[in-house]
Amino acid sequence: MQPHQPPIVSKKVLIPFVLITLLFALWGFANAVTDPMVQAFKKVLELSNTQAAWVQMAFYGGYFCMALPAALFVRKYSYKAGVMVGLILYAMGALLFYPAAITEQFWFFCLGLYILTFGLAFLETTANPYILAMGAKETATQRLNLAQVFNPVGLILGLLVAQQFVLKKLQSASIEDFNSLDEARKILIRTSDLMVIRNPYVMLGLVILGVMILIGINKMPQAKDVDGTFKLRNAFSNLLGRKKYTLGVLSQVFYVGAQIMCWTYIYQYAEAIGMKGETAANYQFLAFILFLVGRVIGTWLLRFICSGRLLMYFALLAAMCALGTIFIEGVFGLYCLISISFFMSLMFPTIYGIALEGLQEEEAKVGAAGLVMAIVGGALMPFIQGVIIDIGGSGVNDVSVIGVAEVNISFLLPLLCFCCIAFYGNYVTQAKTPNEN
Repeated sequence: MQPHQPPIVSKKVLIPFVLITLLFALWGFANAVTDPMVQAFKKVLELSNTQAAWVQMAFYGGYFCMALPAALFVRKYSYKAGVMVGLILYAMGALLFYPAAITEQFWFFCLGLYILTFGLAFLETTANPYILAMGAKETATQRLNLAQVFNPVGLILGLLVAQQFVLKKLQSASIEDFNSLDEARKILIRTSDLMVIRNPYVMLGLVILGVMILIGINKMPQAKDVDGTFKLRNAFSNLLGRKKYTLGVLSQVFYVGAQIMCWTYIYQYAEAIGMKGETAANYQFLAFILFLVGRVIGTWLLRFICSGRLLMYFALLAAMCALGTIFIEGVFGLYCLISISFFMSLMFPTIYGIALEGLQEEEAKVGAAGLVMAIVGGALMPFIQGVIIDIGGSGVNDVSVIGVAEVNISFLLPLLCFCCIAFYGNYVTQAKTPNEN
């Protein structure tokens, strides 16, 4: 550590830093509310694990489709314009849950989530590089980790809303054999439960509109390619030529995929050991607490341990927990699963900061889009995990694979992801030349 290290956040940018940091909590809230919806839709609409995984396909697929257009928009206009468009799309997607609940069509809910994440793509593409630019380069990764501390705060609030105002109020979740009810009774319960699912999203949309007004009346620094010398093609060429960046994007795909798998399928894992959804939500709440604590501790540790090495350590420890999740059945396996969250906490902002390190501001905007597009890992990998869980049927422990339930063996996917992330951490630690540091 340098003897006179510059401050992580200077007083000059404190207000913009606080306002942009608020966005980290907002998209964390959306993530946490959405994860339990996979299990909720599965029960209410009588879906298989694979079909219910379309919730995550829609949610994280929106990131992939909108990240690059968002980066180009921010480059042409400004950070503030990107934030405002992001908040508008976020609110629109959330408010679409109102007509979706009326039609009772699963695809309509997925459409709302898809548009909602268009907004989140704008917000993440704008906020992350902006935070990195708010001060000295030496403290950029620490600064992003500090801002990202508020992401799990949003996660915790979102889960509390999902637990208290959705999962506990679902009539279908309290009925042991919902499929055996007569069709008239199921229709009444389905209509009531979809209204329960609708309500937090509609309220969220209204809150987002309020936040948009708050940010709209505040002055935010402008950032444009003023001299017009920046060439998009050159930016892509430079980024693709940097192994640290390209491997960083790939690592981010693995990280987001692992994170969503470990959080979404807590409910299926708990179901396999006879635990109800509302009880499983308590374990996800504990996972989010560990995620928050891990991020705070990880941010502090970055003052003493280089980011690549710490990333490698945390990824290896997460892999060990994943092994426990696979081969230790029962509640202790569930403990291993929630423990993964502590070690995942450092990964997203650290990979992000490492991958963009050394880039010029305009290149960083395009590079940020690639890293946000990598969130598509959260769409693809949970879907594959759902397919694995459905090998023996729509249940979670229909068959045994190498002596453990199919839901256990499905966590081989997160295990492989953490191994790849550990490789990336080791790579950036060992790299020596300026272009590969």
